[in-house]
Amino acid sequence: MELGISSFGEIRPEGVSGGARASFLAMQELIAEARMADQTGLDVFALGEHHRPDFIISAPEVALAGIASVTEHIRLTSSVTVLSSADPVRTFQQFATLDLISGGRAEIMAGRGSFTESFPLFGFSLSDYDQLFIEKLQMLLEINENETLTWKGKYRAPVTNRGVYPRPYQPSLPVWIAAGGTPASAVRAGKLGLPLIVAILGGRPAQFVPFMNLYKKAAEEAGHDLSKLQFGINSQMYISENSDQAADEFWPSYEALMNRVGLDRGWQPITREQFEYLRLPDGPLFVGSVQEVVDKILYQHQLFGHTRFLGQLVKGYIEPEKVLRCIELFGTRVAPAVRDALGKTTS
Repeated sequence: MELGISSFGEIRPEGVSGGARASFLAMQELIAEARMADQTGLDVFALGEHHRPDFIISAPEVALAGIASVTEHIRLTSSVTVLSSADPVRTFQQFATLDLISGGRAEIMAGRGSFTESFPLFGFSLSDYDQLFIEKLQMLLEINENETLTWKGKYRAPVTNRGVYPRPYQPSLPVWIAAGGTPASAVRAGKLGLPLIVAILGGRPAQFVPFMNLYKKAAEEAGHDLSKLQFGINSQMYISENSDQAADEFWPSYEALMNRVGLDRGWQPITREQFEYLRLPDGPLFVGSVQEVVDKILYQHQLFGHTRFLGQLVKGYIEPEKVLRCIELFGTRVAPAVRDALGKTTS
């Protein structure tokens, strides 16, 4: 199993048009986190695209290019690229450039986006939410496989016999589908034989088993080799020296994030009791001690047999050194234990 970190680059909104010092410091912390993940032997570092004042990553490929210059081994991916409101040609070019900078470590996780600020920002209608993604994914995959592009669709100007450059260092860019649990997303990824990652941020993970099975069924019916399918889980994570310490350090940031997002979406404010319920062994939150996180990863592997797990950082009010310690514990203690346990079960 590949193990990695994902982040949205959280920040408390500064409300300035220039001189964004807090954002500068947050970006330096993000680079340090990626360096720690690389040095401790983790496999993946992922950054999510947002267009909000509380996140600093609107251009994952640019931030990842900076990270590429201070890391050596870790794979670099978006989590996600909001492909519905992006130009597939430009998306490919930017990630191909990242691939050349990093020596073949770039990936794209393409999704429709659970936050929709990019649609009005770039002139797209939310009424076309699904169809935009379908068409642009098809175009991106075409570009990825062919140097010369001829394309005609509904939502973008046609292209006739034009080369798309640069080409990546890898034979082609790995393209994952990122989903939140919509059955159509599982079927789409399965039919295309693409890797699929699902964000499990609420609800019991066992409830997502039918989603994974739907993905496999669609892939099998389309003639794809099931042994080559890749399936990933992304869940919020924080590790500390013991369970209570992890919970107490993580809770203020988690409460602030969930209630800020919930205000936009009409959710009731989250309580500490609900938070503790989500931390239970069969819950979605990976917040606890090293052993608790190891056990939860292995429990979910029994459910899904997944090939990738990304622990999503929620930083908010957590001191930078504690975030780095969380990543260090993940890389030096959780990851070896998980790899050892899975190695024993497959040998």
